[in-house]
Amino acid sequence: MKEITRINHVGLRVRDLDISRKFYEQLGFEFVAGPVGPEPAAIVEHPSGININFILNASDDAPQDNILMRKDMKYPGYTHIALEITDADAVSKKIEALGITITERVEINGAKFFFIRDPDDNVIELHQPASR
Repeated sequence: MKEITRINHVGLRVRDLDISRKFYEQLGFEFVAGPVGPEPAAIVEHPSGININFILNASDDAPQDNILMRKDMKYPGYTHIALEITDADAVSKKIEALGITITERVEINGAKFFFIRDPDDNVIELHQPASR
Protein backbone atom coordinates (compact mmCIF):
# COMPACT_ATOMS: atom_id res chain seq x y z
CA MET A 1 0.00 0.00 0.00
CA LYS A 2 1.65 3.21 -1.12
CA GLU A 3 -0.35 5.20 1.45
CA ILE A 4 1.83 3.84 4.26
CA THR A 5 4.55 6.42 4.83
CA ARG A 6 6.46 5.36 7.98
CA ILE A 7 6.19 3.66 11.33
CA ASN A 8 4.14 5.90 13.61
CA HIS A 9 5.15 4.30 16.91
CA VAL A 10 6.22 1.10 18.57
CA GLY A 11 4.13 -0.35 21.41
CA LEU A 12 6.25 -1.88 24.15
CA ARG A 13 4.73 -3.58 27.20
CA VAL A 14 6.70 -2.69 30.34
CA ARG A 15 6.51 -3.59 34.02
CA ASP A 16 7.33 -0.21 35.56
CA LEU A 17 6.90 3.19 33.91
CA ASP A 18 9.48 4.95 36.08
CA ILE A 19 12.20 2.36 35.44
CA SER A 20 11.53 2.21 31.69
CA ARG A 21 11.28 5.97 31.41
CA LYS A 22 14.65 6.45 33.13
CA PHE A 23 16.32 3.86 30.87
CA TYR A 24 14.98 5.32 27.61
CA GLU A 25 15.76 8.88 28.74
CA GLN A 26 19.41 7.76 28.91
CA LEU A 27 19.08 6.99 25.17
CA GLY A 28 17.75 10.50 24.52
CA PHE A 29 13.99 9.85 24.60
CA GLU A 30 11.79 12.48 26.22
CA PHE A 31 8.58 11.88 28.17
CA VAL A 32 5.52 13.18 26.29
CA ALA A 33 2.41 11.99 28.15
CA GLY A 34 0.81 9.30 30.21
CA PRO A 35 -0.51 7.19 31.56
CA VAL A 36 -3.45 7.68 29.19
CA GLY A 37 -6.06 5.49 27.53
CA PRO A 38 -7.77 2.23 28.40
CA GLU A 39 -4.64 0.00 28.49
CA PRO A 40 -3.05 2.49 29.85
CA ALA A 41 -0.01 3.77 27.93
CA ALA A 42 2.71 6.37 28.33
CA ILE A 43 4.52 8.00 25.43
CA VAL A 44 8.20 8.84 24.96
CA GLU A 45 9.72 10.36 21.86
CA HIS A 46 13.25 10.84 20.61
CA PRO A 47 14.21 14.16 18.97
CA SER A 48 14.71 12.15 15.73
CA GLY A 49 10.95 11.47 15.70
CA ILE A 50 11.01 7.87 16.99
CA ASN A 51 7.99 7.35 19.23
CA ILE A 52 7.52 4.52 21.75
CA ASN A 53 4.29 3.83 23.61
CA PHE A 54 4.90 2.06 26.90
CA ILE A 55 1.95 -0.26 27.48
CA LEU A 56 1.53 -0.37 31.25
CA ASN A 57 -0.39 -3.60 31.77
CA ALA A 58 2.33 -6.23 32.24
CA SER A 59 1.28 -9.01 34.60
CA ASP A 60 3.12 -9.04 37.90
CA ASP A 61 3.64 -12.81 37.66
CA ALA A 62 4.95 -12.79 34.06
CA PRO A 63 8.41 -14.34 33.56
CA GLN A 64 11.29 -11.85 33.81
CA ASP A 65 12.96 -12.98 30.58
CA ASN A 66 11.83 -12.03 27.09
CA ILE A 67 9.88 -15.06 25.88
CA LEU A 68 10.59 -14.21 22.22
CA MET A 69 14.34 -14.37 22.77
CA ARG A 70 14.55 -17.68 24.62
CA LYS A 71 17.33 -19.81 23.18
CA ASP A 72 15.52 -23.14 22.85
CA MET A 73 11.98 -22.20 21.87
CA LYS A 74 11.63 -19.71 19.01
CA TYR A 75 8.26 -18.01 19.40
CA PRO A 76 6.88 -15.89 16.53
CA GLY A 77 6.65 -12.14 17.07
CA TYR A 78 8.70 -8.98 17.08
CA THR A 79 12.16 -9.69 18.42
CA HIS A 80 13.76 -6.24 18.55
CA ILE A 81 13.75 -2.63 17.45
CA ALA A 82 16.72 -1.28 15.47
CA LEU A 83 17.67 2.34 16.06
CA GLU A 84 19.92 3.82 13.39
CA ILE A 85 23.02 5.61 14.64
CA THR A 86 25.80 7.59 12.97
CA ASP A 87 28.84 6.26 14.86
CA ALA A 88 28.74 2.79 16.43
CA ASP A 89 32.09 3.17 18.17
CA ALA A 90 31.16 6.46 19.87
CA VAL A 91 27.67 5.28 20.81
CA SER A 92 28.94 1.99 22.24
CA LYS A 93 31.35 3.93 24.48
CA LYS A 94 28.48 6.12 25.71
CA ILE A 95 26.30 3.05 26.33
CA GLU A 96 29.04 1.36 28.34
CA ALA A 97 29.66 4.58 30.32
CA LEU A 98 25.97 4.49 31.28
CA GLY A 99 26.50 0.99 32.70
CA ILE A 100 24.33 -0.66 30.04
CA THR A 101 25.58 -4.08 28.94
CA ILE A 102 26.24 -4.68 25.26
CA THR A 103 25.16 -8.28 24.64
CA GLU A 104 26.54 -8.71 21.10
CA ARG A 105 28.58 -6.78 18.53
CA VAL A 106 28.41 -7.46 14.78
CA GLU A 107 30.07 -6.05 11.68
CA ILE A 108 28.81 -7.17 8.26
CA ASN A 109 29.80 -5.63 4.92
CA GLY A 110 30.72 -2.31 6.54
CA ALA A 111 27.61 -2.07 8.73
CA LYS A 112 28.29 -2.02 12.47
CA PHE A 113 25.67 -2.81 15.04
CA PHE A 114 25.33 -3.96 18.60
CA PHE A 115 22.57 -5.07 20.93
CA ILE A 116 21.43 -4.01 24.39
CA ARG A 117 18.45 -4.93 26.54
CA ASP A 118 16.06 -2.64 28.35
CA PRO A 119 14.88 -3.29 31.94
CA ASP A 120 12.17 -5.67 30.68
CA ASP A 121 14.66 -7.67 28.59
CA ASN A 122 13.46 -6.17 25.29
CA VAL A 123 16.22 -6.16 22.69
CA ILE A 124 17.41 -2.90 21.11
CA GLU A 125 19.78 -2.93 18.16
CA LEU A 126 21.89 0.18 17.60
CA HIS A 127 22.75 0.09 13.91
CA GLN A 128 25.26 2.08 11.87
CA PRO A 129 24.62 1.35 8.17
CA ALA A 130 27.51 0.74 5.82
CA SER A 131 28.75 3.85 4.03
CA ARG A 132 26.79 4.45 0.89
